[in-house]
Amino acid sequence: MTRGMNARRARAWGSACVLLLLAACGGGGGGGTGIPLVGTPPTSGGGGNTPSPSVNQGKSGPKALVVEIDGLTHSALRDAMAQNKVPALQSLRVAPAWTGGAHGTPSEQRTTDGPGWATLLTGTWAQRHNVRWDTTDQRIDIKLAPSVFALARQNNKAAGYRTASVTAGSLYPLLLANEAGTVDSAVDCAGADACVTDRTAQFIDAGYDLLVAQYGAPATAAGNGLKSDAYQRSIADTAIGVGKLLARIAQRTTNDPKEDWLVILTTGHGLDAFGSATGLQDNSSKTIFIASNKTLAAQPGVGAAAAADDTLLALASATDIAPTVLRHLGALPAATDYRFAGQALQASTSLRSLAARTGADKRSIELSWTLAGNTTSAVQVLRDGKVVATLPAGSTAYTDPIVAASDGVYAFQYTVVAGEASVALAAQISYVAPEAPVTLAPTLANGLVNYYPLDALPGVDTKNASTLAPWASDANGGSLVDDGFVAPYKAKALRVDSTVKNASGMAGYRLVQNNDVTTNAAVTAFTIGFWVRTDATCSQGVSNGGTVIGNKNYTTGGNAGLAIGLFGSCEIRFNVGTGSARADSNGYSLSAGQWAYVAVVIDKAALTMRGYVMDPVRGTQTNSTAITTALVDKLGGLGNGLGLNEDGTGLYYQRESSSPRGAMDFNDFAIWNRALTSAELNSIFKSGQPLSTLP
Repeated sequence: MTRGMNARRARAWGSACVLLLLAACGGGGGGGTGIPLVGTPPTSGGGGNTPSPSVNQGKSGPKALVVEIDGLTHSALRDAMAQNKVPALQSLRVAPAWTGGAHGTPSEQRTTDGPGWATLLTGTWAQRHNVRWDTTDQRIDIKLAPSVFALARQNNKAAGYRTASVTAGSLYPLLLANEAGTVDSAVDCAGADACVTDRTAQFIDAGYDLLVAQYGAPATAAGNGLKSDAYQRSIADTAIGVGKLLARIAQRTTNDPKEDWLVILTTGHGLDAFGSATGLQDNSSKTIFIASNKTLAAQPGVGAAAAADDTLLALASATDIAPTVLRHLGALPAATDYRFAGQALQASTSLRSLAARTGADKRSIELSWTLAGNTTSAVQVLRDGKVVATLPAGSTAYTDPIVAASDGVYAFQYTVVAGEASVALAAQISYVAPEAPVTLAPTLANGLVNYYPLDALPGVDTKNASTLAPWASDANGGSLVDDGFVAPYKAKALRVDSTVKNASGMAGYRLVQNNDVTTNAAVTAFTIGFWVRTDATCSQGVSNGGTVIGNKNYTTGGNAGLAIGLFGSCEIRFNVGTGSARADSNGYSLSAGQWAYVAVVIDKAALTMRGYVMDPVRGTQTNSTAITTALVDKLGGLGNGLGLNEDGTGLYYQRESSSPRGAMDFNDFAIWNRALTSAELNSIFKSGQPLSTLP
């Protein structure tokens, strides 16, 4: 949430406390057993301040307490522990971790409260739990992602098994509104953290088996800045509250040494330097922490500082918490029913970075993962709950051949099992059936005015009608990489790296046509099409946008010319402008690190711009946008040519420092002096063949 949202939430919670007085904000015992039923507001009493009982209520055995502290960053917790400002937490083992799903994949989710809480409760990302926003209409999809409460009860049949949730944030109970009967006691503390401490302490004393508590004061105070006195006080105060809960647990284990408690402390997402939750995929937003009272074998980095962008995903994630809790409670589902995107951290094997990509043949899914720790066991791969492969110990990849009756987008649930560790992944493929046409449309040769196979450097236009070279000779970021074509067509592609720049910051490549189709009055329509691949994390896909291609100054889309941009969540946007007006076509998704075909078709006569993104995971995405004659008149942009991984100035990344430099791969770059049809473009995508194979 933004700083403004923090302030509004603080005012709302404060108003709630004034209205409800001690009845809703002070905590304490209610009628009967002293524990409120679902939806019952907490009553006054201060249970967290009363002495712990010397005789335990409830049954013995494994129990778990999970505490989420909104707004407490990993660095702030480490600093507080180093300065001994949170003595009650000193015994916990703290390690950096990550949230937000994998950037540029279907698992990606916003790094904000609602999605973060849903992940904590379900061990899955938004593609399964389906909570994408911080709004009151959001609900966890309990069919695809049952909560840790549901699974704990389902796998613990003992009489008297009890679960509870105590939250300061009123949003959180709503997320489980569709899952009835799994939480015995759910308390909404209406913003009062003292209530969270008191009511959770009462549940501990009453012998509840699984408790999830949430504090909100640090998130509210973060609006004052992460270095402010208010933020530091909120951390210290919250730690005191958590310390009271740890003291209650210590008393219970003293009363009964067989009572085995797992305590996990975490946060839902990181914050930026201003204390705001941006929702973005940057390192500060994705970094969280997992602290525990137990040594967890598969939890790397205990005591370490936050990881860099390129190593963060090798750590534990928010999706590990639910399976870790369930394993401790003896309720972890078997591999055939395993749906968590994370693993139980007690495992001696660390199974990380499970990823899926579509094979070049568009009829297979290539799975990869990393292993550490104990790697002596055979590796099993399950698809939709059934074993499809048993691999030798230490294996880190498997290609799964897919057989389907027809073309289409198909989804599968994979689970990889290595020793004690299991991790699941929902994967999709834009499948091309073997009996479907696999050749290029012969008509693609018609009107082809510029074509770069990009199998060698320097790139040469086979039509001898344009040039392609770096913007600056001393900023040559070009290199050759393997392309995405199938054998026997597999060759090379061009990698344009905007990090390799000259002293003026100029980078990228520039294509200059002898007869520019954007400005040639005799050309009434044109098509630009090419294969493109981002890096493995789509790191240039940020809110400010990176330039895929452009002949304009892309500081604003309103500037004159044409551009295709890469934005947050690996989104492609098509744009034309006049200098004062613009037209955009947005919402096309790329899969990070995979070859996709991108094309823009502009019909000057019909006044339309149609974008195409053909992705191996998400399938074909296309839409048409109306343009004006004024936009057509300005299609030539700056007249400097078309930048690749740059705009029409060669200095986009120099000006826009919030748009990160990086590498983009291009292949089979082509321009036609006519409007290609959807069928023609689909033949390029489905065939896996370069245009050089045309007659």
